[in-house]
Amino acid sequence: MTDGEILAMGLNLIIKNLLNMHSRLAAAQAEFAAAHPSLAAAQAEEQPENVWQVLTSYRAMLAYAIILMVAVAAIMMLLIVRSARDVKQREAEKRKREARRRFSRLAQLDREAENRGKVNAPKYEGDLERFCVDFRDFAAANMGLYYDIATIRAFVASLSVTRLIILQGISGTGKTSLPYAFGKYVGNEAAIVPVQPSWKDKTDMLGYYNEFTDSFTETELLYKLYEANLSGDLFTVVLDEMNIARVEYYFAEFLSLLELPDPAARQIEVVSSRRESDPKLLKNGRLLVPENVWFVGTANNDDSTLAISDKVYDRAMVLELSRRAEPFNAVDPGVARISFARIDRLFKDALEANWLSLAARKKIEELDAYLIEKFQLTFGNRIMRQTERFVPVYLAAGGSETEAIDLILCKKVLRKLENLNPVLVETRAAGLLEKLNALFGEGTMPLCAEYISRYIRS
Repeated sequence: MTDGEILAMGLNLIIKNLLNMHSRLAAAQAEFAAAHPSLAAAQAEEQPENVWQVLTSYRAMLAYAIILMVAVAAIMMLLIVRSARDVKQREAEKRKREARRRFSRLAQLDREAENRGKVNAPKYEGDLERFCVDFRDFAAANMGLYYDIATIRAFVASLSVTRLIILQGISGTGKTSLPYAFGKYVGNEAAIVPVQPSWKDKTDMLGYYNEFTDSFTETELLYKLYEANLSGDLFTVVLDEMNIARVEYYFAEFLSLLELPDPAARQIEVVSSRRESDPKLLKNGRLLVPENVWFVGTANNDDSTLAISDKVYDRAMVLELSRRAEPFNAVDPGVARISFARIDRLFKDALEANWLSLAARKKIEELDAYLIEKFQLTFGNRIMRQTERFVPVYLAAGGSETEAIDLILCKKVLRKLENLNPVLVETRAAGLLEKLNALFGEGTMPLCAEYISRYIRS
């Protein structure tokens, strides 16, 4: 019933009451005149009708009160009906909003997963050394991308250490192409996420809820994270030009979650509220950051970018792509459909079969003591844990222990010299180089030696 219909009904009721009152007054007058005709005639002659007296008479006042009560009752009825209707409308809108899917793309992934059913995970039969060689050949044969085998080994070994890898180097050396080719090789294309200068928090990466459209703006990263939760494949997310914005701002929550020892606890909040129609894997607005997702950031060092903080560097594996590799003839080995479970098993097998030798550990400890004494610089427990994981996997990939130590010391430890007093570093760099050569042998640590040499005055 509309407001107009309710008001019309109230007015009709008031009019009917007025007419009934008028009829009763007329009937009473007629009855009095019939019973006392002479008295009524005399009163009519002696007291002519006065309009003001009629309007202010007791009967008129009674009529006014009745009319007012009826009007108030009609208005109250109108307000009650309207309030009840508004409540019903709000409840209906709430039910409709709850039923509406605000994550359209993620809901589509749920439907596809239900229709697809259980999928048998692919099984890769090769070892890590064959995996690296085939990856290098695949990139060359199919994409015209050429990388040194040491770069490929370092990239694959880094996957076993952390979920964040940073690729540095001059433009044109294949920083973005390397993880993109890796996605092609494992049969699951990498998601390229161009970082924007305005990024400040996780909503720039995952998306945000739009109250006007009652929908969530789903980003490609959110889509890939959800898809990875439904799959056993390897997923690679490329943060292209990651240091064009503050990494420690927009990636802060991911940095903290990826450090948690329990993978099941790596739940990131996507939306603060919960709905029954939300995607199945979104628990109380939170989504698991699964183990089968790696973030690969590309970083340039120029005037348009920002410095990456030690907080980020310490939690990541850093690889330097400083030059293009020479082209070579390669035979296409085909796509390696390797699952996360399989590559994780290969990493664990490498850690069981290989380890950081006692001799190498002693040399690292002696170098650490020297850095503490001369530069007040130390490795830290995190870097030692990363070294203990990186070296065995690098060995299983076909590399040598010295190569692995050279790479991780250069990018994880000596890099910290940049934050020290440059005069102090320059005056003591020659002694550091001598200590390095005395421990590991001259010419055996080319990356570290080249890095230290930059600080030695000619």
